[in-house]
Amino acid sequence: MEKMEFYKFDGAGNDFVLLDNRAGRLALEESEVARICHRRYGVGADGLLMLNPPQGEADFEMVYYNSDGRVGTMCGNGGRCIAAFAMLLGMGRRLRFAASDGVHRAEIVDWDSASRKGVVRLGMKDVDKDGVRQVLDGRWVDTGSPHYVQMVERLDSVDVEREGRRLRNRVDLFPGGTNVDFVEKRGDGRIAVRTYERGVEAETWACGTGVTACAMLTGCRRVEARGGSFEVEYRETETAYSEVWLTGPVALNFTGEWRTRN
Repeated sequence: MEKMEFYKFDGAGNDFVLLDNRAGRLALEESEVARICHRRYGVGADGLLMLNPPQGEADFEMVYYNSDGRVGTMCGNGGRCIAAFAMLLGMGRRLRFAASDGVHRAEIVDWDSASRKGVVRLGMKDVDKDGVRQVLDGRWVDTGSPHYVQMVERLDSVDVEREGRRLRNRVDLFPGGTNVDFVEKRGDGRIAVRTYERGVEAETWACGTGVTACAMLTGCRRVEARGGSFEVEYRETETAYSEVWLTGPVALNFTGEWRTRN
């Protein structure tokens, strides 16, 4: 058996196992990633993040694995967590990293060493409005990962697991599958969001690309998820959303060692 050190982070309750692979020696099978993320037999997480050697002008590469072990698309909360991880590895408080949808910028807004909690601001991809489409009673957009956004009257009464799973599996509407966000407008320009995540195949406590999608499509830049609060900044024109930034909490929960089963 080989052992590897891991870090367990969460971004507003969206939790991840993080691995330092700057040396490029780690290679995990899909089944191993799924075992690590399993909440009864493993560490337990919504996904796993690998911090790989840099590419081009980026400081490092982020590879995101869903909890089912498969490589996923962009993860906003994962991107904020891996930025805090990189800071702890001595890579600075302003970073650039490569992900599945391009290069992202990140800033450590605040970090408290005693509590191991902080706030991270993450640059997200620009979104062309031509890519936004009406589907059923909601709209679909790709903010680095695909999201179907549906407005509801009473968010607490929505069966997110059942309804989210049903919509996520509408292959006639979403051939590659989709994440599903249910959104309720609150006072003071705020919205509340609950998300069913593809790859996790369950409701997560927050979803960064989902928060971003919901903010864009509703025009509300203050977002409440089950696990915490976010602010989304962007510049909107007739054709696109650009200069998009996602800001929210991160925390280092614990570290440990995992022994691989060879």
